[in-house]
Amino acid sequence: SNDPDSIIDSNSDTPISLAKKTISTNVMTWNIYVGTDVGKVFSTSNPQEIPVLAAEAFQMLLATNFYERADAIADQIRKYEPDLIGLHEISLWRIQSPSDAVLGGSIPAEDTLFDYLQILLDAIESRDMNYYVAGIIENTDGEVPMLTSATPTFDDIRLTDYDVVLARDDVKTFDVQEVNFAATLNTAFVEVKRGYVSLDAMVGDKKFRFVTTHLESGDLAQPIRLAQADEMIRNLTKETKPVIVAGDLNTRPSDPTYQLFVNSGYQDIWPINELQDNPDGFTAYHSKDLLDSEPLSKRIDHVMIYPRGEAEIEIKAELVGDEEADRTVNGLWPSDHAGVVAEIKLK
Repeated sequence: SNDPDSIIDSNSDTPISLAKKTISTNVMTWNIYVGTDVGKVFSTSNPQEIPVLAAEAFQMLLATNFYERADAIADQIRKYEPDLIGLHEISLWRIQSPSDAVLGGSIPAEDTLFDYLQILLDAIESRDMNYYVAGIIENTDGEVPMLTSATPTFDDIRLTDYDVVLARDDVKTFDVQEVNFAATLNTAFVEVKRGYVSLDAMVGDKKFRFVTTHLESGDLAQPIRLAQADEMIRNLTKETKPVIVAGDLNTRPSDPTYQLFVNSGYQDIWPINELQDNPDGFTAYHSKDLLDSEPLSKRIDHVMIYPRGEAEIEIKAELVGDEEADRTVNGLWPSDHAGVVAEIKLK
């Protein structure tokens, strides 16, 4: 049989389920941060403010230097070499000069400024690691005019947001689903789309379902976040293999979305983590400029497991990118979030 979850009875050629299997994997989830406060730009109700707000956001984007941060992120990946990595706020920044949007035009900006995915892959490869893009979902795509001089002159700046799963080159992945949620957040100038990537992974000869997502953020968006989680959980209900959900769920243990996962049979790994040197496990937030020294205060990035039936679960999990030593050469945090890496064994 080609199915690693069964063996063949030599007398009948009939697949027989193995009595006990151990699924062991090492996964990571990390929101690597778009690099600036895009919410301020997209949420304003005054269109006259947008070019100035966009220019301010662009200066912060340059200051938070993703090339530098990608090196720090790749260092953490090199340290743990996870089988699968769920990444969020993978950003593609594009520009058009001069602007046509400021005059009411609609030609999309196409000249690439920063391609976070390629920058990170290059940083990973430079450390003699081989990862491939196993799944990618395009989410929000927004473009605004940006003030570039006091004359005044304008460019158009465009951001496209993605969630991505990277797999180490010896990990097989298949049956990839890349889905945008039906529930979205609508601002005056952009529809904020979210989505998830879901795929089967084979580590050694054991299969499981790996899912990564970035649910909607903000207290006012709680109904949207809950609807997104409900849609994803419902789409996974027919899955027969163990499911690992790893992502920026934007939900604390006291929140309705977290409770939905628990009530649906998912187990949060952090309370059963065997490495209990950090019981709080806070993952957010650093300041937008990534230069603060304040401690993280919220646990909103999670790894959840649906083991499918009775199972012994062993977890060793750590935060990544949360120590002073993890900062970049110029003192930037790798992201405004800490990542989570977890060694998971299911029997």
